[in-house]
Amino acid sequence: MHLAHGEIPEEYLRYTGRKVAVICGGFVLLLLVFIYSIAVGAVGIPPADVVSVLVSGMLERLGLPALAASAPAMYDRIIWEIRLPQALAGVIAGLGLAVAGVAMQSILRNPLGSPSTLGIANAAAFGAAFAVMVLGAGTMQSTGATAVTISNPYITTTVAFVFSMLATFVILGISRIRRASPEVMVLAGVALSSLFTAGTMFLQFFADDTQLAAMVFWTFGDLGRASWSEIWIMGAVALLGAVYFYANSWNYNAIDAGDETAKGLGVGVERLRLAGMLVSSLLTAVIVAFLGVIGFVGLICPHIMRRIVGDDHRFLIPATCIAGAVLLIASDTAARLMLAPHILPVSILTAFMGAPVFLYLLIRGYTR
Repeated sequence: MHLAHGEIPEEYLRYTGRKVAVICGGFVLLLLVFIYSIAVGAVGIPPADVVSVLVSGMLERLGLPALAASAPAMYDRIIWEIRLPQALAGVIAGLGLAVAGVAMQSILRNPLGSPSTLGIANAAAFGAAFAVMVLGAGTMQSTGATAVTISNPYITTTVAFVFSMLATFVILGISRIRRASPEVMVLAGVALSSLFTAGTMFLQFFADDTQLAAMVFWTFGDLGRASWSEIWIMGAVALLGAVYFYANSWNYNAIDAGDETAKGLGVGVERLRLAGMLVSSLLTAVIVAFLGVIGFVGLICPHIMRRIVGDDHRFLIPATCIAGAVLLIASDTAARLMLAPHILPVSILTAFMGAPVFLYLLIRGYTR
């Protein structure tokens, strides 16, 4: 790009303007899907009332009750205690898993890089199974809504988090020994994934019926498990992680040009790679520990948005965050409505949608 008299060429402005328009359009779509997901369910709520209840609640919490619009009181409990936490969990988890995926693919320079392919999700599933069977968190009880809950979810999520971080540190340790080769890190993730899957199957083989049911239940990723306290934790970690990755957008662009080129531009490639892996793994571990295993979001969304906005991480990272939030919240809404009154775990739907889409993207890419 040549600058004449310090002016930015109109062609470049149009080029970036189209990408910004895509991101803005995605944000509007996210708002519409977010309101729709709260409005639909066993009790239908008009979208206008959803907006009214949300605005009134936020104004009251800001100490401005006089400005709050009158809203139907019967909808307050449904929205603020049930549907809003689930919708927010979808936005946060989708954003976090998607940005972790795009970061891993750039760091490893491998299109298969994602939280699920590196074994982090499988490690968390093994930790949950270990807590259920060995630490006695597997006694199950039925709620009034006929749902099943694990008796001690805090022990389960804590142990799942510990094992997911253990997998992360093993990958990071191997990468330091092997000088952070992308191929070595991906292969280490595949090996760890197989190891933790075998460990989970070993525990399930010796588990009784109750423990086995609890293990299987935890592995189903479900947005309905998140309470407000967990949403605040996940939201803070996801926001800080997204800000970190966006702040390093230029560095990831440099790495895409090759390690030697990046080093020539003054980028600390190995340090950036290790820090990025640690941040993305921490982000994934927190989400998986609270919600269970949700696959394909971190793998699919970066590929879709890369085809739409290109490889420039200044635009790819925010676009992928929005795509992840839209995908997960739309999938959760569909999972609640498809077989109503039965509610499918969202992880089943993401797997059904994600695998064919990923195969389509691979075939289309190879035939170009």
